[in-house]
This record gives sequence, structure tokens and C-alpha cells, in this order.
Amino acid sequence: MLKSVQRLTMLIFARRESAALALLLAIGTLLGLQSETFLTPNNLLNVVRSFSWIAIAAFGESLVIIIGGIDLSVGAVMGLAGLIGARCMQSGMPLLPAIVAGLLTGCLVGWINGTIVGRVRLPPFMVTLGTMSIVRGIAFGLTGGWPIRDLPMAFRLLGRDMELYSVAVPVPVLVMAFLAVVMSLLLTHTVQGTYIYTLGSNERALLVSGVNVAQVKVFVYTLCGLLAAVGGLLMTARLGVAAPTAATGYELDIIAAAVIGGTSLFGGEGSILGVLVGAAVMQVLRNGLVLSGFPAYWQTTVLGTMILLFILLDYWRRRGQV
Repeated sequence: MLKSVQRLTMLIFARRESAALALLLAIGTLLGLQSETFLTPNNLLNVVRSFSWIAIAAFGESLVIIIGGIDLSVGAVMGLAGLIGARCMQSGMPLLPAIVAGLLTGCLVGWINGTIVGRVRLPPFMVTLGTMSIVRGIAFGLTGGWPIRDLPMAFRLLGRDMELYSVAVPVPVLVMAFLAVVMSLLLTHTVQGTYIYTLGSNERALLVSGVNVAQVKVFVYTLCGLLAAVGGLLMTARLGVAAPTAATGYELDIIAAAVIGGTSLFGGEGSILGVLVGAAVMQVLRNGLVLSGFPAYWQTTVLGTMILLFILLDYWRRRGQV
């Protein structure tokens, strides 16, 4: 019986991106039949906008997972990057330098994570768990727990819609699409992308080839911090307020987007397109649970169950390939 299930799993999930897309279509169809408001343009626009910054952060998280690591600090980095940018603007700094300050904040945290993981060789789970607490503590320390309001309108426009061929398209969605193309090209058309995949599947091969593995890890974690900062700034622009509690718990959604989208927690596998689909699945499911009146306190349980299910499917698929 178990072997039959494994064979069926291999057939259906030969490409996990396809499985995630099938799941997205199934959930969307079901919700469309059950709720009159789900398929309305306004609701779909809100869904796409809401998962855009999750997807952007998940692009970086997927790279970390592909090399066999994990980054639990992404949610905290999103919150701190938005907070630093807002604090700089509040102090009178021009818009562009303030945004750069927020981006550099993410790069710094990512660089610290990568340096400790890559050069000191400490477990990434423990390292990023520690930096998550540190970063969140810095956010509270800088503000005393109070949010920063009255952000400049020029900055808040980054979270709003712009007209493209008479169609209102959210700016975060445009940024997400652009970064999806850039990150996909990085993974599939550069030497660095080859190193990233090889590092997750056969680190020894890179070492034998003379590649500086520690440097690759530092690069990946720094890029993850940068992308988390981009997502955090866009989220802050949309909300119009920077709070030290912003993006709390987003680690689950970000990791889930990567895993559901086909990024293997065993390393060596994953794609940016899959991450996009995974982020859409997460937000559509969350939106559907809200529209159906599902208790908010139990929503995290549903999302966690889905992550575990996809990990098990990936495990069965890998066992079938052995």
C-alpha cells in the first residue's frame, strides 16, 4: 500500500511547481463556488497585493533553503527595515537615502547570518533564531514599542496602485514581477546560480572544485536579507505606518511559500516560479478561510498542516527516486 502511494506521489508531484499550481486552481475554484466575493476584481487585487511582499521575501528564503539552510529572521528583518526607513524619513532624510538605509539594514543582518553560518559553521537554525530575537528587540528598543506614523506621501505611493494601460496595478506587484525575473535569471543563467544548486545537493563537489563555499553562503544570506528588506519597505508603504511588531509571524508564511512552491527542505531543488505559486496558494487559502468564517485562531494550524504535508510528499518522492 505504501509503495503504491509513493508511486502515485511521484507521478503527481514529479514537478512540485505543477502540484502547487494544481492546488492553487483547486482552492480558487472551490472558494469561487462557495463565496460570491472571492472572484470579484477588488478581492483578487487585494489577494495579489497582500502576497507580493511575502513572495519577495520568499525569493530570498528559497535560495537559503536550496543551499540546505534556513532563515528564521526574515519576518523580523522586514519589520526592522521598514522601521529604519521610516525613522530616517521622520528625521528629515530624503526619500531615496532613507529607502537605501532600510535596504542596507536587511543586507547587514543577512551578512551577519551568512558569516556566522558560512565561516563559523554554526547551525543556521540556531543562528537565525538568535538574530530574529535580536532584530526584533532592536525594533522595540528604537521605538519604545510605539509605531512611527505620518510617513511622507511619496513613500506611501510605493504601496499603492499605478495605471498601466487603463488597468490599476499595485506597485508591490510590479516590483515582485521584476524581482521574480531577476532572481530566476540568477538561478538559471549564472555561475552563481549553479553554485547555489550544487551547494544544496553536493557541497563536497564544490569544495573539491575549489569554490569558496563560505563565500557563496554569505552571498545567499545577504541577498535573503536584502529581499526581506524590500518586502518590508513595500509593506510599510502600503500600511502607512511602521510598527515594531510588523511582520511578526511572517516567517511561517515565507517558509511555507517556498516549501509549497517546490523548494525542497532537503536542499538542491527549487524555482522562483514555484515560490510565486506557493505564495499565491498561501494567501488565497488565508483569504478563503477569512471569507468562509473559519476561526482566526485556527488558521495557523491549517497553514502548518499544509507545510508538513508538502514536506512528507517531498520525502516520499525522494525515497521513490533512490
